[in-house]
Formats: sequence, structure tokens, C-alpha cells
Amino acid sequence: MSASKTIEYEDEYLRNILSNTKTIAMIGLSPDENRPSNFAAKYLQMKGYRVIPINPITKRKYILKEKVYSSLFDLNFKPDMVDIFIKNEKLLPIINDALIIRPKTIWLQIGVISKTGKKKAKNANIKFVMDRCPKIEYARLSGELGWGGINSGIISSKKINL
Repeated sequence: MSASKTIEYEDEYLRNILSNTKTIAMIGLSPDENRPSNFAAKYLQMKGYRVIPINPITKRKYILKEKVYSSLFDLNFKPDMVDIFIKNEKLLPIINDALIIRPKTIWLQIGVISKTGKKKAKNANIKFVMDRCPKIEYARLSGELGWGGINSGIISSKKINL
């Protein structure tokens, strides 16, 4: 069961993160077009984000036209966000690596939860989101989910700027 019903984030908190993010290092980005990570990354790219694949097990050199890196430490720049698309049991070492490079935000995908990671990020003054998808939150906050037949709760004929 997802904890998203119990983990609450103010819309303004999420909107602020998404509007102040330009680069996203996505850990666990799959080269397979049918995987959720690939679909989310492609959507975020279409919205203007640069999504950097971090995948230590793929043999592919590029995913979605971006060079694949084996770890966060292989990057020669600091991404604004580290989006973690891996299972909970492998999570804490990845969070610790992210804390070392100090992005603005550490974001854990749907079903990925770490209270320890949240506490560590808070102590490091790094924004932290868990059990959410930036693709879904972007679409919800911009009103795009309504176009897909999903009730976003946002009624407007004007484009909402994040």
C-alpha cells in the first residue's frame, strides 16, 4: 500500500521545487520505453527539464539522447534534483550519495519511502519528497491531468505557470 495518503505536501512546496529545477539526475532510469522511469523522464524532458540517466547496470551509452552515468559521482556538475527510481532496500546508500553532492532536492518515486533519508535531508537543508512522482505532480499542478480525464481539482482556461 502506498503511503501517499498519509504523506502530505503543500502544493506550493512542490510547485516551488518543480519551478526551481532545471536538471534532474534520475537514478534507475531504464532504457526500456515501457518502464515508468523512461516514460516519466521523457515527459519531464518535453517540459524543458534536462534528465540525466544514472544507471550502473545498463550497457547503453545514451538513454533519451542523454549520456548515461554509473553514479552521481561521475557527473561533472551538480543536478538540481536527484530523483530516485529504485527499490526501498537499495535506497539509503543512494540517499547518502545524494547528500554528498548536495542537490536542491532529493525526490523519491511512488512507493519509495525513507524516514531516515527525510531526516538526513532536513539536517542538510535539502528539500525532500517521497512517495510522489515529479511527472504526476507537474501534470497535476499545471492542470494537464484534467486533459487526460483525471479530475485535477483545478478549473481554469489559462495556463498555470509553475
